[in-house]
Amino acid sequence: MKRYLYLGLLFFANNSFAHGISDEAKKSMIEGGYLKYIWLGAEHMITGYDHLLFLFGVIFFLTTFKDIVKFISVFTLGHSITLIFATFMEITANYWLVDAVIALSVCYKGFDNNDGFQNYFGMKKAPNLLLMVFIFGLIHGFGLSTRLQQLPLGEKGGGMFMRIISFNVGVEFGQIVALAIMMLILSSVRNTQVFKRFSKISNDGLVLAGFMLLLLQLHGYQHSVNPDEYGFSKDNHIHHHEDLDEQAERESSHHDSL
Repeated sequence: MKRYLYLGLLFFANNSFAHGISDEAKKSMIEGGYLKYIWLGAEHMITGYDHLLFLFGVIFFLTTFKDIVKFISVFTLGHSITLIFATFMEITANYWLVDAVIALSVCYKGFDNNDGFQNYFGMKKAPNLLLMVFIFGLIHGFGLSTRLQQLPLGEKGGGMFMRIISFNVGVEFGQIVALAIMMLILSSVRNTQVFKRFSKISNDGLVLAGFMLLLLQLHGYQHSVNPDEYGFSKDNHIHHHEDLDEQAERESSHHDSL
């Protein structure tokens, strides 16, 4: 059991470091046109496990097309506002801390879906969900903006603005693809006898996943501001994580061969 937990932590840790904009992507953007930014936006959303986990929680109990459109539109409005405005105005923050708040949004949605406010705080109903989705949308958009600002967007003007818009369009395309897959999964189990158990386990899993991501983002933040406290630089720390990953893979192969 400890081995699988260890492997899980390594998976999240390595993806946590990889969730930014890679050097290869930065290089390709220098000569790439707007289509490159659209592609990168879609790729970033599809591989953005924190965004996807939150969206999964948002649509978990939504059954009508009208409700899905309403909540996703509010989330899209929120993250589009901060993604476009913060990037164009060059407003940024430590992306480890922003992603830590995004991780908390995942915990919040799983907790809310399992009636946590009613069961643990004695509240008659949870905070207004539409408002909370909009607020968290703003935060998710700011997280996307901190990543986008790592790219060569050029000087302020029409070209820079269109690159930001292109990236945002790509995010929306990626979001649509991800939502379609999620809805297929949910619709396949929604009317079955196991849905109630699936619901409890899935949303408990959201809380756990969000908490693990929170710890990893705070861990990354500590390394970004105090690398010397750990006895080696941030680059060496990343290589250390890669070595741990190789060790875990060897242990997993050995376990599978037994």
